Amino acid sequence: VQLQASGGGLVQAGGSLRLTCAASGRSISNYGMGWFRRAPGTEREFVAGISLTGGYTLSSDSVKGRFTISRDNAENTVYLQMNRLKPEDTAIYYCVARNGRILSQPDEYDYWGRGTKVTVSS
Repeated sequence: VQLQASGGGLVQAGGSLRLTCAASGRSISNYGMGWFRRAPGTEREFVAGISLTGGYTLSSDSVKGRFTISRDNAENTVYLQMNRLKPEDTAIYYCVARNGRILSQPDEYDYWGRGTKVTVSS
């Protein structure tokens, strides 16, 4: 499956963005989907994940209550709604997929898309 993230940009602190991950090649209904991010000089960080049918989601403590992951299997698309953005959310965000249940370690994911850059100004 090929993944393409979009929707990043520059936003002021407190603002919102919605990232979109468009998949192609295979139906995402067979995959647990998620988002990771990497800020300059840091390791990849798990942001959120969603199960195959969307019935279960997992979020990191740093974004819980502010970010929401969702999926539309019919449209082969995954979303990350980001509200109340903070400067520390600045990073490149990557859409990921894996066969099976969602996990929070980057090495567990088989497919990575090109990232989309999010910059939050203070």
